[in-house]
Amino acid sequence: MALSLQSTAFQHEGNIPAKYTCEGVNISPPLQWQNIPAETKSLVLIIDDPDAPDPKAPKMTWVHWVVYNIPSECTGLSEGAAELPGSTEQGKNDWKNIGYGGACPPIGQHRYFHKLYALDTTLTGLKQATKKQVEAAMQGHILAQANLVVFYKIILIRKIYFLPYTLRNSSFACSSICFCLASRFLPARLI
Repeated sequence: MALSLQSTAFQHEGNIPAKYTCEGVNISPPLQWQNIPAETKSLVLIIDDPDAPDPKAPKMTWVHWVVYNIPSECTGLSEGAAELPGSTEQGKNDWKNIGYGGACPPIGQHRYFHKLYALDTTLTGLKQATKKQVEAAMQGHILAQANLVVFYKIILIRKIYFLPYTLRNSSFACSSICFCLASRFLPARLI
């Protein structure tokens, strides 16, 4: 059987709940995998968005999470992944942070690819690696790959609130409307 990747939080080609995005708690979703090849020495998980910044005219792939050297006996990561198993390391996302950064598309509906790789080696010489560095290190070592794709579109209220600061504050009316909408629909910590 082929390597498979699932989540109890969403279905393949479904929508990611806001809880796992910048509009929610912004924690990593629970992920489980099965059918790891017997020769596997480590696993790599990469979550990225190939539709950035606009799905109608994508210009880059935005990296949300890079996790490598996951032990081969591990069968998943819990929600929030506060404690990672064994020798697991996290790399830099495109916010230049180590760890998970949830879906936060500026416009339109984006696709989020959760890619799991089974490797015949562990990745050495990497520290807080980028996706590019991890992909280069795993070349020629991939035994199997599984993909889980989900969608997310930011709600309109969030878009209004996050208009550029100068535009939001260019007139009393605009800033008042934005604040009223934001205070009604967004958590207090975001206002």
